Amino acid sequence: MSSGKLSGFSDIARQAMMQPQESMLEVKNKKNKLYIGIPREVSFQENRIALTPLSVALLIHNGHDVIIESNAGKAANFNDKDYSEQGARIVYDNKTVYEADIIIKICPPTLQEIDLMKHNQTLISALQISTITPEYINALHNKKITALCFEDLLDEGGSLTVVRAMSEIVGATSILIAGEYLSNVFEGKGLMLGGITGVPPTEIVILGAGTVGEYAARTAISLGAQVKVFDPSIYKLRRLQNNIGSRVFTSVVQPIVLEKAITTCDVAIGAMRAESGRSPCIVSESTVSKMKPNSVIIDVSIDQGGCFETSEITNHTHPVFRKYDVIHYCVPNIASRVARTATYALTNIFTPILLDIGEHGGLKNVIWEKMGVRSAVYIYQGHLTNKHIAERFNIPCKDLDLLIVSHR
Repeated sequence: MSSGKLSGFSDIARQAMMQPQESMLEVKNKKNKLYIGIPREVSFQENRIALTPLSVALLIHNGHDVIIESNAGKAANFNDKDYSEQGARIVYDNKTVYEADIIIKICPPTLQEIDLMKHNQTLISALQISTITPEYINALHNKKITALCFEDLLDEGGSLTVVRAMSEIVGATSILIAGEYLSNVFEGKGLMLGGITGVPPTEIVILGAGTVGEYAARTAISLGAQVKVFDPSIYKLRRLQNNIGSRVFTSVVQPIVLEKAITTCDVAIGAMRAESGRSPCIVSESTVSKMKPNSVIIDVSIDQGGCFETSEITNHTHPVFRKYDVIHYCVPNIASRVARTATYALTNIFTPILLDIGEHGGLKNVIWEKMGVRSAVYIYQGHLTNKHIAERFNIPCKDLDLLIVSHR
């Protein structure tokens, strides 16, 4: 959530960090042995795990210890044997896992899980800022936890690396889901997503030209579908055109044009996001009621409220419902549907960070040296450092850079 830019105070703090070159070299060469714990996810239908067995092997080869709760990777089709063969220690109670120095997981810990954590631990997980409470922040504060929100991790180009990776997966998967529900197997139209010689292609409307929209468009075009993309931003539409490398119908959100496209299409994908708060609801119930029977709506933005007025949250067990004879798929966590692929994407991001923590002599040095990691810190040794959370709950906020200097 942090902008990553150094304040005036941070400049002073950086000067305070100035040391003789020999001293700095000594700090950098002082490697830390990490004790990493991976608990089994308890959140509903969360199937991903933070690290694959091969990533665990790499960490152990570099001198670190990894402890994993039994069946933590089962939903992503990684069994305990896969991890134990690579040197991980498998335990059968989560209390033991929470004895590790670094806890890495997908969903934010519950209050019960925070109770199991020890003082001065490091937590790497999602934050899901729309669902957190003051009690959650206070619980981490009381344990003096250093917490990183992986949604805010930045790559070298300044992009939100985890968000982008998951968005790529969700965009491509949403089209494959649409293909399933167009088929007779799911009582759909009986259409093949795409087209063949002499048969008109499937028409797909995508709302939003961000990463999800781009990868949905890529996948749909590659399958032979006819694609139309709508977004309020000309910049995003132009970027999507350039990234895809082929001409595709694009339009700003003009109500008349949009309604015509929605009412005649076979599939509508809702992929518009809001920077904060609710996603824009741009398709009315009246428009949905005019869609062709057995059309499919995939509302990817349902975790922010959805782009369609008729959308209601569903889950992987009961993923769809019908309204006006239109099939609605409104599952918030689509990436968990392809948990193994999502795990590979996550482990490619998390493993280098863990290795850096060991190589640089601790998380403190990595936070200081790598802006992408620093941007993800929202609690440092129990002190809230995220201004957005502080303003939302009226909790005091401290400058992260000054905290790092004061604790060195």
